[in-house]
Amino acid sequence: MARVVFLGPPGAGKGTQASRFAAEHGVPHLSTGDLLRAAVAARTPLGREADGYMQQGQLVPDPLVLRILSERLALPDARDGFLLDGFPRNVAQATRLESMTRLDSVLFFDLPPERLVDRLSGRRVCPTCQSVYHVTAAPPRIEGRCDVDGHDLVQRSDDRPDAIRMRLKVYAEQTAPLLEYYRARGLLRSIDADGAPGQVAVRLRAALT
Repeated sequence: MARVVFLGPPGAGKGTQASRFAAEHGVPHLSTGDLLRAAVAARTPLGREADGYMQQGQLVPDPLVLRILSERLALPDARDGFLLDGFPRNVAQATRLESMTRLDSVLFFDLPPERLVDRLSGRRVCPTCQSVYHVTAAPPRIEGRCDVDGHDLVQRSDDRPDAIRMRLKVYAEQTAPLLEYYRARGLLRSIDADGAPGQVAVRLRAALT
């Protein structure tokens, strides 16, 4: 089975491909956000500790995130393979992850910044049920209204073009050393993330063969 990391900027389509990949390969799809929320909901000792930071609006420290991840990787369904979505985010996390488990491949979803801005700035969210739409790629049946509950859709402040460009700038600065880290270990594969999900999935499979 595969032990794979998906890396890429916001809007590159990692989540869509991660769900497909995990289902096709029968491995768990692991994102740190989901793991933290699950640990908090389950009221595990680590989850309660993480909740203390989250309730105060603080980032959960790396050592705690890695301990929660280590517990998850030890479960039976992850012993033969897993997909890490968007983690690690920096070289320090990558080094700690390397001490916990081996990786087979690291896939970087490459997409030009302006295409990312187009994708993210078109996103609209229902403020009540949190359903997500896109003005061109996945529009609601009635323009500006949620299909589920009929509420007016909103654009999140961090999905405005100026905010997106700042997020991408920070991401690029933080990620460049991480990509070089995995390139030096012969694990990094870059794929063109532009195009329809089916097209990207074909490139993804080719990169892993």
